[in-house]
Amino acid sequence: MNDPKWIDISQPLHAGIAHWPGDTPFSYELTFSKEETGSVNIGKITTSLHTGTHVDAPFHFQNDGAKILDLDINVFIGPCLVINAAGHKQISKEFLQRHPLEGAQRILFKTVSNGTPDIFPDEVACLTIEAVDYLQEKEIVLIGVDVPSVDMLDSKNLPIHNQLHQHGIYILENIVLDNVASGAYELAALPLPIKGADGSPVRAAIRKLVNGERGVIG
Repeated sequence: MNDPKWIDISQPLHAGIAHWPGDTPFSYELTFSKEETGSVNIGKITTSLHTGTHVDAPFHFQNDGAKILDLDINVFIGPCLVINAAGHKQISKEFLQRHPLEGAQRILFKTVSNGTPDIFPDEVACLTIEAVDYLQEKEIVLIGVDVPSVDMLDSKNLPIHNQLHQHGIYILENIVLDNVASGAYELAALPLPIKGADGSPVRAAIRKLVNGERGVIG
């Protein structure tokens, strides 16, 4: 019986993980030990919501945008397609047209050959506006990238974030696809229910779809 295991595609959070320059770094500390409490160890974390594998809520880049609790959690679970775009400086509509996207619903882009979560990149590969419009035509509801942003790192107006939002496409960033082959998978990448938040850390995992298996939303 084929029963593919789930593959963790999350960046482990730790003190040395890369974060946006000037943003809050991740830290974990044991605030109370079992010896102190008499029963349990209790830890505390401090972090930007955009460190490690995370979801962007529209409020992250639009003051009137939806927040994490406003997002449909069904979008974060379901069939996805992993596409290898390593070596491409941008992901164009023409590039996407070479891949069958029907029924994929979610696309995870592998853009770096060996991810280094502890080093913030100098540049990233981005979708073009035309490519985003094409994803909307193909009824894609979520994209994931293995870099910190879907936009150029020095962008202030964030055109790709905003175009994706205009088309209702959710954003998952900093996934890890180093050892993942292209193909059809099932994705589970639920954000935490943080009230009022502009984003959320995510434990993302994928499972290979077999024997024509195909999921649906809702």
